[in-house]
Amino acid sequence: MQTKLNVIVGAIAMTLSGVAMSQEVVKIGHVGPTSGGIAHLGKDNELGARMAIDELNAKGVTIGGKKVKFELLAEDDAGDPKQGTAAAQKLVDSKVNGVVGHLNSGTTIPASKIYSDAGIPQISPSATNPKYTRNGYKTAFRVVADDVHLGGTLGKYAVTTVKGKSIAVIDDRTAYGQGVADEFEKGVKAAGGKVVGREFTNDKATDFTAILTSLKGKKPDVVFFGGMDAVAGPMLRQMKQLGIEAKFMGGDGICTAELPKLSAGTMADNQVVCAEAGGVEGESKKSLDAFKSKFKEKYKVDVQIYAPYVYDAVNVMVAAMVKAGSAEPAKYLPVLAKTEGYKGVTGTIAFDDKGDIKNGALTLYTYKGGNREQLAVVR
Repeated sequence: MQTKLNVIVGAIAMTLSGVAMSQEVVKIGHVGPTSGGIAHLGKDNELGARMAIDELNAKGVTIGGKKVKFELLAEDDAGDPKQGTAAAQKLVDSKVNGVVGHLNSGTTIPASKIYSDAGIPQISPSATNPKYTRNGYKTAFRVVADDVHLGGTLGKYAVTTVKGKSIAVIDDRTAYGQGVADEFEKGVKAAGGKVVGREFTNDKATDFTAILTSLKGKKPDVVFFGGMDAVAGPMLRQMKQLGIEAKFMGGDGICTAELPKLSAGTMADNQVVCAEAGGVEGESKKSLDAFKSKFKEKYKVDVQIYAPYVYDAVNVMVAAMVKAGSAEPAKYLPVLAKTEGYKGVTGTIAFDDKGDIKNGALTLYTYKGGNREQLAVVR
């Protein structure tokens, strides 16, 4: 009896072992700044990826007739280009099937060559500098609008809606910050507005007294900052200290839930106007709201900004693998490039011939009582 039982147990063990062995592992890389001044944004993105991976594994996805298990390989680039390329090479060496990231344009752009050379598809959920998809790399995609659209729209808005008469521009000299500030300035001038001063700082700075004092003498009624919230917060505090009561505008880098805390409560209601490079309205908004609720329930924190776009990027990538019947980069890449009509939580996703999202939207926000409030969705 014991012998028969051992045979049965052994047979079951072999069967289970066979099932485990037949299940293929698909590795998806994610890179973002999970250390440093904007770690809260990098962690937000990473959690969006983890949520997608967990849900896919719970569903039990089949690719090419084989059940697969998805594994997330997460790397920290600290928002630094050198660390970003090192992280990219590490993922390539780990033979990932695809990459979602990076967060910053300054890390995304140099890393994109490494992924391109390896033939690995890369979807950025948040890099908005146009150069990312202008290098001719067939592996580069993004699910948000770029700075030409974002900066230009904000520039026009500053003149036509905010009614700015004298507009000052500051950037942090990063690929993202300088890029969005340049497009903002073009948008202001195209709308007939006047730029009274252009200053720059860096993405690690904390003291802006000199540049703000210089701009104060020019009496700006709008100050635009191209950079991230970790710098924008202290800048807002020092504007308050210097008695500069101008409207403060910026792109998606400042448009976060953390900005009121970083400014230490010095923001006046409606003082800040910013844009997120994405946006949904009507029925589509229900899906995004549902995602945010699930995210908070799972992780006990609010979405900062781009977690939903990371979530969609992972799912779009996997949808292409399923349709191609293969997780091999060379086989599913052409299918990914032809993505059309994918219904994500951030809206409908389709890519143009450069890898940019088609008909990308922007959402304009302001802040009241320390909370972010939507102003409009524009395309």
